[in-house]
Amino acid sequence: MKSFPGRGILQRACRTAGRVAARAASPLRRCDISIFHEFMPAPSGGGHQFLRALKREWEGRGLRVEINSVSGSTRACLLNSFNFDADRYRALRRAGCRTLHRVDGPLSEYRGFDDGTDRKVAEWNREFAQGTVMQSLYSLRAHEKLGLQFRDPVVIPNAADPEIFFPAERPAGPRGRKVRLISVSWSDNPNKGADVFQWLDRNLDFSRVEYTFVGRLPAELKNIRALAPMSSLELADVLRAHDVYLTASRNDPCSNSLVEALSCGLPALFLNSGGHPELTGEAGLGYDSAQQIPALLDQVVSDIEHFRSRIRVPRIADVAERYLAALGVAAEMPR
Repeated sequence: MKSFPGRGILQRACRTAGRVAARAASPLRRCDISIFHEFMPAPSGGGHQFLRALKREWEGRGLRVEINSVSGSTRACLLNSFNFDADRYRALRRAGCRTLHRVDGPLSEYRGFDDGTDRKVAEWNREFAQGTVMQSLYSLRAHEKLGLQFRDPVVIPNAADPEIFFPAERPAGPRGRKVRLISVSWSDNPNKGADVFQWLDRNLDFSRVEYTFVGRLPAELKNIRALAPMSSLELADVLRAHDVYLTASRNDPCSNSLVEALSCGLPALFLNSGGHPELTGEAGLGYDSAQQIPALLDQVVSDIEHFRSRIRVPRIADVAERYLAALGVAAEMPR
């Protein structure tokens, strides 16, 4: 399977040049933001990827972004879920610095067990936050069902970095060759879809379908091609070389991998769970059991241009502005 990495590199170079020019035209503003999050080295999960993209977008507009610190000019802080040092923030925070809390989960639903993290996140929200970002309506309502309340919540989905995740210039159809199906997951949590992948590995017609899994396998597979975790640049090229994306995770509030695949122009097959239906909209089909997938895959492939045309993904520029509005610093943003 050929992924044409050269084309992606050229397109990324053109996009980067435009952003550098825009950055040079906008003087640095004293409208600083701090992100409190324990970043993991790439390749890493969706939260890390999204926050890196958000940081780049803000910096590309002339904003100064700090990580895990609060300076004298910091106007607002963004805390990420439970992935930050609460003691450090407690020691550094100061009056007049608005705090926004980006909340994931509920983690007990996503992980399949309750270790008290959701309650701890709600406690930190009450202690620190003036506002809350939920990543999907599913996440907001699922927390409410658990009786967990958060300060002034708004729903803002994730978005992918457009310099990396963008559609192929001329996406090819699967006529005359096998259909290329792909799934991505950085976690081996069984709720990522181990049972679905195992069923497909045994039952999919591999004379008609090439199936690639990128990331950490939640199950032992024989027929599905497995690729190790890779950088975002490599992943984007691999995604663009495929036709359809499949996600099987349960209770996933806002799958960054799904957002990235849609951003690369792939229609999706998704488990009717979590935030998948919200993210995909009409750009794919949902399933309730693995047995439905082969027929749904045929349906998407038979009208793939229709499903491609229905892809509507959040733009990182719009998401960044909505975060800034919630942080109370949108007026400082250079246009």
